[in-house]
Amino acid sequence: MIDISLIREKYDYVEKKLQERKSSIDLKTVANLDQSRRTTITNLESKRAEKGGLSKKIGEAKKTGDEKLFQNLSTQVATLSDEIKLLENNLDNTEQKLNELLVNIPNLLHDSVPLGDDEDQNQFVREWGTKPNLNFEPLNHWDILEPTGGVDFQRGAKIAKSRFAVTKSNIARMERALINFMIDTHTANGYVELSVPYLVNQDSMFASGQYPKFKDELFLCERDDLYLIPTTEVPLVNIHRDEVIAEDELPISYTGYSACFRREAGSYGRDVRGLIRQHQFQKVELVKFSTPETSYNELDNLVTSATSILEALNLHHRVIVLCSGDTGFGSTKTYDVEVWLPGQQAYREISSCSNCEDFQARRGNIRYRPAGETKNRYLHTLNGSGLAVGRTLVAIVENYQQEDGSILVPEVLQPYMGGLTVINQS
Repeated sequence: MIDISLIREKYDYVEKKLQERKSSIDLKTVANLDQSRRTTITNLESKRAEKGGLSKKIGEAKKTGDEKLFQNLSTQVATLSDEIKLLENNLDNTEQKLNELLVNIPNLLHDSVPLGDDEDQNQFVREWGTKPNLNFEPLNHWDILEPTGGVDFQRGAKIAKSRFAVTKSNIARMERALINFMIDTHTANGYVELSVPYLVNQDSMFASGQYPKFKDELFLCERDDLYLIPTTEVPLVNIHRDEVIAEDELPISYTGYSACFRREAGSYGRDVRGLIRQHQFQKVELVKFSTPETSYNELDNLVTSATSILEALNLHHRVIVLCSGDTGFGSTKTYDVEVWLPGQQAYREISSCSNCEDFQARRGNIRYRPAGETKNRYLHTLNGSGLAVGRTLVAIVENYQQEDGSILVPEVLQPYMGGLTVINQS
């Protein structure tokens, strides 16, 4: 959530930044509601003060026995009470309308974000490695896995519904190996591992920016009023909700694994085959808490943490910076890491690393105390996948596939798989 004072003091700047996003937010209405709210508060305070003064005079009139003055003052107080009640109702209504608009205003983009309408205008940053030189026609991962039972989409749909899958045997084992490898790598590089709830309350969804903006994408357990998390980012960001952290504790880096659940309400017709877009998937997440002065250095570190996994797996990938029209709701700047998939002859996103600056911190009241100061400030939060497990599995299957249908096991995963070097057709 952006600071309302920024709209008051730099209206034209905020309007320009929202135009860069093609945002449909009516900023003028926001400004007018804010002005109405402030005017109402001023009038309300004046009426309350006036009522307080008259109440004292009523007490004095009662003591002196001046009945006429007592009745006159009582009538004025009653009138003021009605006016105060009306102002309070107006204030409640104005604040409700204002907050409904404020919580749906996207974060303001960093000035370095390139302008553009959609993903076609994202900008290349760098790449690592080379595309594998396969001397045969590569297959999509589902054509490799499904015939052998490595993944079973039909039984996944039988158990739940479409876009759920069952993985089996050494493919399931590789998923588990990837999770352990990723967590071990990140904790060795200074991240603190956390095991978090998969169900969270609405306050947690709000703080992370998932609610109310993306409520249609969420799975809600209505009986308990809890949501299944769409990403491990949600519980990790909320670890320090409503807390004040000392500056010398920053930066804080957390990593955690969880299953993630998304309705994918706006993506029907996209990636209907395979493991790319599932309602339930597994992900290792990275979250950082930083001072404002160091958050963009931490964003670079976050990207390095994500790409280090792909480098260790020897998977060709590239880094792009998202343009204004493709940057997510809560982010000021986002880098996507895209891995090469030979079977699809395309790059696919495998990690999205974002700096949210103080957007989530304001929503979740997460602050820090600068050294030598008494006033607390909102810190900056960052998040990124480190990595999406299912998509990493897909990348391994397609990049390490052999002509006979077997799959080589990347060297770094072999210790996690009991020394297994190849997954053969079953």
